[in-house]
Amino acid sequence: MKTVFFDIDTQIDFLYPAGALYVPGSERLVPVISRLNQQAQVVVSTTCAHAENDPEFQQWPPHCVRDTAGQSKPQSTLLAERVTIPTAPCAISLARQIILEKQQLDLFTNPNLPDLLKALQADEYVVYGVVTEYCVGLAALGLLATGKPVTLLTDAIQSLRDEDAAKTVQDFASRGGKLSESVTLFS
Repeated sequence: MKTVFFDIDTQIDFLYPAGALYVPGSERLVPVISRLNQQAQVVVSTTCAHAENDPEFQQWPPHCVRDTAGQSKPQSTLLAERVTIPTAPCAISLARQIILEKQQLDLFTNPNLPDLLKALQADEYVVYGVVTEYCVGLAALGLLATGKPVTLLTDAIQSLRDEDAAKTVQDFASRGGKLSESVTLFS
């Protein structure tokens, strides 16, 4: 059975207090995310890759601007064998880690994602990262809509508002998503 991990938006601007759009408490996830990525057969790591005047900045403060330190992922979450898939249509290349760029909250706005999912031929998905009630929730629900089993790792996600995150997790579970913790993958 082929399991593809989805590491959602674990970038400097979200994970650390000095980041432009810091998610309080998310720095605690870095060792868990690093271990998950290292253990994965294949991991799709989404990254915000915004232009300096990105339309998203009308709703959110500027963050993860392309080619800035804040846009990068912590080194420990990166694998040696990786490729980047931009937001512009392109041919799909596969590697053990696929950096899927996006300019909106929903990873499904990247036009290359349908072809990537076909090429990956996953039997199931595992999702983790930040922020639970936004990008993580959209990824988990979107992947669930593909008809494949999806597991959300509750000890490897972080929210901005616990109440909103609880609603997102409840919605995911009510649609057939599975909730688990990363330790179950390492036993």
